[in-house]
Amino acid sequence: MTASRETLRLGFLTTIEQSNDCFVGGLLITNHLGRPLEFQCTTPVRPNSTQKILYGPTLKPFVMTELIGKTLFERADVKPDVLLVEDDDLLGLRELIDKPVACLSVESKVPVLVGGPEEEPLTLGRQHLRLHHAHETDRGSILKRSHLLTEQADLEEPFERVREALQEVLNPGGVR
Repeated sequence: MTASRETLRLGFLTTIEQSNDCFVGGLLITNHLGRPLEFQCTTPVRPNSTQKILYGPTLKPFVMTELIGKTLFERADVKPDVLLVEDDDLLGLRELIDKPVACLSVESKVPVLVGGPEEEPLTLGRQHLRLHHAHETDRGSILKRSHLLTEQADLEEPFERVREALQEVLNPGGVR
């Protein structure tokens, strides 16, 4: 009988807004050591003129969460235990999926729950995280497995890999 090993799969979701209102997104899922388990990306998403008019200022969050983020998450064979994002607009993805979504913060002390009461920052590796205000229980879910990451874990670096992979997909072998 083999012993069950506790795991931590991290998802790193980011989007790039290109010129001419075109968006592309990528999702890298890693183990707790940062080794890739799966990578997914979208084709460029370009809202049409009618969508731009009708969605107004909510267009970018809509494209980022519902068209890109949700699609990438659903398409992934390996589901992350926590989905990390860099943009607060992507925190709304938590309303569409059944896994915690946390936004990396560049500040040293930030509100943990975006749109909710200020609390002590939630720390994972070297980064502080912000959570969606409607999902306060995500904090406990993340903390339950946080011991699987070292305190020196750099959660910003995988986002760089995702952006580089997206650039390669958009411009294979080309000049950047």
